[in-house]
Amino acid sequence: MKLAKLGDGPEIFHTIQGEGVSVGAPAVFIRASRCNLHCVWCDTDHTWNFEGTPWPHEKDALPGYAKFRKADVTCEIDPADAAERVLAFGCPRTVITGGEPLLQETAFLEMIGHIRERQPEHQLEVETNATRIPSAAFHEAVSQFNVSPKLSNAGMPESLRLNPEALAFFAKSAKAWFKFVVAGPGDLEEIEGLCLAHALPRQRVLLMPEGRTCEEIDRDGAWLAGVCRDRGFRYCDRLHIRLWGDKRGV
Repeated sequence: MKLAKLGDGPEIFHTIQGEGVSVGAPAVFIRASRCNLHCVWCDTDHTWNFEGTPWPHEKDALPGYAKFRKADVTCEIDPADAAERVLAFGCPRTVITGGEPLLQETAFLEMIGHIRERQPEHQLEVETNATRIPSAAFHEAVSQFNVSPKLSNAGMPESLRLNPEALAFFAKSAKAWFKFVVAGPGDLEEIEGLCLAHALPRQRVLLMPEGRTCEEIDRDGAWLAGVCRDRGFRYCDRLHIRLWGDKRGV
């Protein structure tokens, strides 16, 4: 399986969940490399913004920023080895993130199997962009799906970032929670339209301000929290940013 690289090994680290309905819970994060989307504001661009690709990123304007050499940011690992590294932390919750984990569904399902053999009650969260439908076996094995459909603010055409069949699948799953990254008030009409068109359960929809600093989150946090209160959504903060900033592996 292809994981993002952190230091000299795979990006597997013990922290707390910083977003979503399990925010604050201790968790082991394991980050898949590769993604089928390329959001301009992505904070894990090392999983897809490789040399030779044509995609833009908002960091392009920063001095010294450059696309990543694939071999420098990718780690190949066996699913059984990944499971052992996860279990070594002694934590009962794992978050499989990315990139897009469902691009490597078979490998992650094997890893989950090894974890379940040792810890049957282990909680497994998967963070996905909702462009792919998980297999029945994968859906059964996962405890919770943190589904993040991308809005037009991600800088991609709708045909690439939205899969109606996948959204319909997750809308019917009791394991799915939906998170939208909000860059400004103009995104609200788009979110309301997606909830209506794809029957997304409003009580399972979270709105999160876009930003990689506390200042950026606070810029939109107050008014967005008011929107959630008045429209029946959940507000989603970015606790890890508040605690550690835009750093990897914490």
